[in-house]
Amino acid sequence: MSELLDRYAEVAGRDVVNHLYQLVAPLKGMKVVHVNSTKEGGGVAEILRKLVPMMEALGLDVKWEVLEGSPDFYQCTKGFHNAIQGFPVKLSEAMLEAYETVNAENAEKLRPVLEEADFVFIHDPQPAPFLNFCPNRRGKWVWRCHIDCSRPYRPVWKYLKNWIQDYDASIFSLAQFAQFLPHPQYLIAPSIDPLSEKNIDLPEDEIRGVFDQFGLKPDLPFILQVSRFDRFKDPLGVIEAFRQARKMVPLQLVLAGGGATDDPEGEKVLEEVRKAAEDNEDVHVLLLPPDAHRTINALQRASDIVLQKSLKEGFGLTVTEAMWKGKPVIGGDTGGIRLQVIDHFTGFTVRSPEGAALRIRYLLHRMDRLEEMGARARRLVLENFLLTRHLREYLALMIGLLHGLEDRIDMVQ
Repeated sequence: MSELLDRYAEVAGRDVVNHLYQLVAPLKGMKVVHVNSTKEGGGVAEILRKLVPMMEALGLDVKWEVLEGSPDFYQCTKGFHNAIQGFPVKLSEAMLEAYETVNAENAEKLRPVLEEADFVFIHDPQPAPFLNFCPNRRGKWVWRCHIDCSRPYRPVWKYLKNWIQDYDASIFSLAQFAQFLPHPQYLIAPSIDPLSEKNIDLPEDEIRGVFDQFGLKPDLPFILQVSRFDRFKDPLGVIEAFRQARKMVPLQLVLAGGGATDDPEGEKVLEEVRKAAEDNEDVHVLLLPPDAHRTINALQRASDIVLQKSLKEGFGLTVTEAMWKGKPVIGGDTGGIRLQVIDHFTGFTVRSPEGAALRIRYLLHRMDRLEEMGARARRLVLENFLLTRHLREYLALMIGLLHGLEDRIDMVQ
């Protein structure tokens, strides 16, 4: 067993890792390629940064490729992201042309790698057309959607579907996200890496150090939301929830996040958030660099309650991270948050700033309930949302695609 997988066995259990070895046996040496639109920022890059080395440790030949785009391309794909989440978006012919041109150029550069691969995983809409530009592909191609597409804006979805329908399979995070497509669809929830700097245990002095680092008051409870500055994360709604809760209980708020290279709207949203917070010294807006993993870890561990008051959410890895650290989460009643935040058990789901404020006050007045929910939250993540489970389901999917409609699959140790 590799040193890396030994470390996962200490957290997830030896049987879990042995199962991975059993699953990968018929796949050893196969070439796997993942393609997405950024190496930094956002949950997709974060997952791939850990999933790829684990696949390599199991004996697969894995590459992670990133397409390079123009401003018009990223403006178009941000429109796709918003439209998939149900927002009416009108995309100009020039934007769509930029989208198709960037994909054609990137696919041309990567074609030798892509066409020789046994499995290609294309993540989200940005590189979706790659398949059409690789006519001599020999492997299985899978489109992986990380976005809440339960009610997509139909004109945009119809356009994207033309690029997606010829894939061998697609993956969605939840059943309600799946769309009608002429190929098999798989449900695989995202995961966190318990060994990453964002999730490992930290010394107490490092946790307490964030109070001095960011000017927080150590004697005042604080609530935290970690996310990109994106309208669908509803940072303005979080500030309103804080204002209402603070009328009944003293507290402070931290909004911590960064940008992503494929999100052109982040700067504008950040400006709006700073303006909304400028009149309150107990609202702290932190723009963190992409590598601030230990800082986010410390903030999550130092907080009393974590929020993720998203209006739309494909999954919400920051929810998983907080739960892994034993924190109850107050989250938006949407998408993948519902899969993690079990109302009144691991936290609360809410639909308004008023609802969030009510739950904040309740938990801060009932510390016993806060601690019970946090303990149950960590257990839920241990059993369902670690990277080892995520990888197991990828391997099972790959074996299934190789064997197609065969009635029996023999697994050789």
